[in-house]
This record gives sequence, structure tokens and C-alpha cells, in this order.
Amino acid sequence: MDGYPLIENHGLIGDLQTAALVTTEGMVDWFCSPRFDSPSVFGALLDKEKGGHCTVQPAHLTHATKQLYLPGTAILVTRFMTEAGAGEVVDFMPVTGTTVTPRHRLVRLVRCVRGTMTFQVEIAPRFDYGRAKHELHITEHGAVFAAEDGTELTMHPIREPEDERLLDVLTNQDGDLSVSVTLQAGQHRGVILEMGAEGPPTEVRLDAYQQLFDQTTAFWRTWLTQSRYTGRWREMVERSAITLKLMTFAPSGALVAAPTTALPEQLGGERNWDYRFTWIRDASFSVYALLGLGFTEEAGAFIAWLSDRVKERAGDSGTTGPLNVMYKVDGSSDLDEQILDHWEGYAGSAPVRIGNGAATQLQLDIYGEALDSMHFAHQHGFQIGHAGWTSMRENLDWLADHWDQPEEGIWETRGGRQDFTYGRVMSWVAFDRALRLAESKGWPSAYGRWQTERDAVYEQVMAKGWNEEQQAFVQHYGSDVLDSSLLRMATVGFLSPDDPIWASTLDAIERALVSDSLVYRYNPEASPDGLRGSEGTFSLCTFMYVDALVRAGRTDQARLVYEKMMGYANHLGLYSEEVDLTGRQLGNFPQAFTHLALIDATLALDRALDGR
Repeated sequence: MDGYPLIENHGLIGDLQTAALVTTEGMVDWFCSPRFDSPSVFGALLDKEKGGHCTVQPAHLTHATKQLYLPGTAILVTRFMTEAGAGEVVDFMPVTGTTVTPRHRLVRLVRCVRGTMTFQVEIAPRFDYGRAKHELHITEHGAVFAAEDGTELTMHPIREPEDERLLDVLTNQDGDLSVSVTLQAGQHRGVILEMGAEGPPTEVRLDAYQQLFDQTTAFWRTWLTQSRYTGRWREMVERSAITLKLMTFAPSGALVAAPTTALPEQLGGERNWDYRFTWIRDASFSVYALLGLGFTEEAGAFIAWLSDRVKERAGDSGTTGPLNVMYKVDGSSDLDEQILDHWEGYAGSAPVRIGNGAATQLQLDIYGEALDSMHFAHQHGFQIGHAGWTSMRENLDWLADHWDQPEEGIWETRGGRQDFTYGRVMSWVAFDRALRLAESKGWPSAYGRWQTERDAVYEQVMAKGWNEEQQAFVQHYGSDVLDSSLLRMATVGFLSPDDPIWASTLDAIERALVSDSLVYRYNPEASPDGLRGSEGTFSLCTFMYVDALVRAGRTDQARLVYEKMMGYANHLGLYSEEVDLTGRQLGNFPQAFTHLALIDATLALDRALDGR
């Protein structure tokens, strides 16, 4: 871990087209531009020497740090305290809107709030994942980092005219910029780092900075007023909602699984994946969470994005299906997986992957998730047009021909295809929701065939997915391995929550996969997935477990698990993909799936506690 911050020691800022991570020590160590899935500009998170960073921190060797969000916003404040003084770094990205733009700004204001403080500022970009060299050009009013591939990062200083001239304090060290700034209480300085600048560096006055700050604050607080949630855990739910909004590509409505790539599921291991894309599964889950809170515009955007994907390849006869597992934020599907051999990976966890080879896998559950979310949206007033229904019918016709075959499954295993029980359950959901939509609207459909296939899936799952020895439904046919994805069997209505075989399955999952309330996906030793090593508990599954306990009537147990899980959030209320047995966060950060599941579990628990 030498030289690497803990994964959870970060906050997230963004402008709805890309995002950046800021450590508790004031370092921006991850930032890609112009999109989430673009090459990195700052990437020290994955290689502390070669990745690049922008750091603002006190010159004092001994200092304490605290970090918080300005309430109701995505504006991050990192506080530094010494005996001589206290200072703050205020970080945010002005919102870009729904039009694709190459212009993205990182605003970093430094201020002294007590005594005297000297800050060291270093700007050291490494373009194209550190593969493109650059030159630094210092001007009278700022600086430009110009990469050999034509990419530029412009530094605009925030200062008043009476401040020292910029050239008196800047130093150029092999293309990196360093500056030492000493401030008295009440004084401010700062920088705006701009990608895609429309002009040369320009000095920014404090009143202009304040205008950007006020506009950004107003955007987030106005957006948050849409939330209808007034329950017991309002602060956590609102922070999750803001985090999901930060991971949304506004021009298309697509939600990335995480803004990072290659953060390990096991330190030193190879389970390091690129999550900067949009999964059909995640987009579908987002509809439930956001409509549950009242964010209809965002839910509508996801439904529109999903409908476009359904229409694109409807009727495709390929064996991997008309829907891809995941897409880039613009809807394209070229996600070839590559390895960045020149980077050492987070704390030495190689390989560093960009792109995702799982994009071409067959995962049958995505059809159930897509149809379930569209049905849910339809119940909440969203209309499905003729073209959408026609495309959906063609997708269901494909599924009717192909559901009964091995697949890679929800966890995207790379150890060969299996007859995964969860994939079959969600195929049942796909047919069931399509039948409900057709009946409620009187739309033309292959009703008889869909009904026959739905019933066949059900009978097969009951006959082959159940393991007598375990007294539970198992991961795939012919195995005795438990899998936490099956926690959703009652949620989607495949089983009744009070069915004895569901209670038995829930008990078996608890025995095999739950460790002091934290839940594993499955046991890779018992069910080899084609990868070396192990992983931590999966935060999504822990919140799914809460939901399952609520539905089973175990409300007190559900609340205890939920409250314990709240203790694993980082200092800002953010979650990565996994939690290890020491309580550290692992995997890509923050993870949308976890925050979506947090919202769903919270809503379910609130209803149960209120007796609804």
C-alpha cells in the first residue's frame, strides 16, 4: 500500500459527463476526459509514479485532515488542520448539461480559515493513461500542458490583481508545475484546470469563482428537491442519489457502473475490471430506485436509453442475443479489453484493464431486468410506443428460442458457461412481464407461446435448480453451490416470501455466504470462475439480503444488517464494490449498483417499519 491511499479515502466530484476522485490528502488521482470512459489525465490511483496527479496540501509534515460534502451538493471540502493554522480545499466541477462537449473544468479553491498556512500545489498530468508525453508552457496569465497527441490541459489561476505575479511562484519540473502558496486567514487562491479550453490561460477573479460556485450549488440543491424521500435515513439516501447522478452521462441518460477501472477485488489479484460503461442490468435497477425517490426525469432518460438499445438489434438471430451486456455511454458497443502493461496497478494489483471482455458474453438475466424495469416504468405512467413494443416482442421471440442453454451469468464468470438458476429465473420474469404488458394494453403478442415458455422455465427451475441436500436453490443446475443472486427470487415474484422453500433457501444462503451481516456473491473455491484468488464481500448483495429479510418478515434482523452496513460506508457515505474482512473497501469506487441497492433496501425497510 506504500504510496497508495485506501480506496475509501476518496470523494467524488463530476459534471455529468465525466468525474474525478479526490483523496483525503487533497490529491486528484483519477480523472478522465472528455467522458467517463476516455483516457485518463490524472491516474496516480493506478500507478503512483506514472499515472499523474494534481495535489494541493499543506507544506507542514504533520497535519490532520477531514473531508465533507457541502450539504445537498456534490461540492467537496477537504480540511487541513495544524497548530499554526487551518485551511480548506474546495473542489467541484461546473455542470456541463446534456450537450456533448470537450470542455470540462476542475475547480480547486484554496483558502486559509485560521492562522497561517503554506500550501504546496503540484500539477502533473499524464495524458492517455501515461502514454503521451507533454510539454508545459507557462504564460503571464497561467499555463498550458500540451500533449503530443494534441490534447491540452489549461491552468487558469484564481487570484486578485494585487496578488504576486504568477511567474514569481511557478516552477517547471520536467513538464510538471509546482507552486508554493502562503495564505493568511481569510485569503484565497486557486486554480481551474480546463480540458478543451476555448482560449489561452486567463486569470480568474474571486467574484467569477464565486459565481461558478453559486451556480453549481444551486444546481445540486434544486435537483435534490425532486426527492420525495422523507424516511429514517434521508442523508444516506440523498447522498446515494447525488452519487448516482454524478455517474450519469447526461447527453444519453446512461449510468456508468463506476467512474473507475481496474481497482482490485483482491489486493495483488487479477480481478481488476473496467466499470466505466453502462450495463443493461444496472440501468434497469436504476429505474426502480429513482422512481422510488421521485426522480422521474432521470428514470425516463434511462428508459429511453434502454429502449434505444432494445430497438438497435431487435430480431438479431445471433447466439449471444439481441442485447449486449454493456455499452459505452454513447450507446456504442466496441469494448475490446486491453491491458496497460506499463502501469503497476493499484498497490501493485496488476493487470490494469481498459475495455471489458465480458461485453460479448451471454447473460440471460438481462432480458428479465430490462422487461421488469419497463413494466415498472409503465405502471408509473411511462408510455411504451409502437416501435418500442415491436422491438420488445422481437427480443422476447429470441429469448423464447434461446433461454434453455448455458450462459456466463450475472457475475460474468470466465470459467465456462453453466445453466445458471438466476438466469432462468429472470427469463421467467421477462416472459411474465411481457405477458402483463400485452394483457394490460391489448397489444399484439405471441401470448400463447410466451405463456408456454414462462411455465416451462418455472417448471425447469423447480426441478433442476433445487438441491435436496442443501434444501435450497443453487447457483447452477447440478451443483450444490449457493449464490446470493438468488436472494431476488422473492423480490421478482418467482417465489412467495412466505413459501417454506424460500425460507429454507434464505437460511442456507445465510449459513454459506453471510459473514457478520456481510454477504459474499458465491464461493469461488467451490465454484471455480476461471480466475485466481478470492474477493471480498459484495456490498450489493448485502443490501439485497436486507431486502430479502424484509420480505420474509424478519424486520428486526433486516434493520440490524442494514445499520451494520451503514458503518462500512466511507466518511462521505460512499461505497465501492466490495468490503473485505478487515472492513476496507475493495473494487471500483463508488459503485452504482451498491448505491442503487441501498436505496431499494432503504425504501423496503422503511415501509416495513411503518407497517405499510
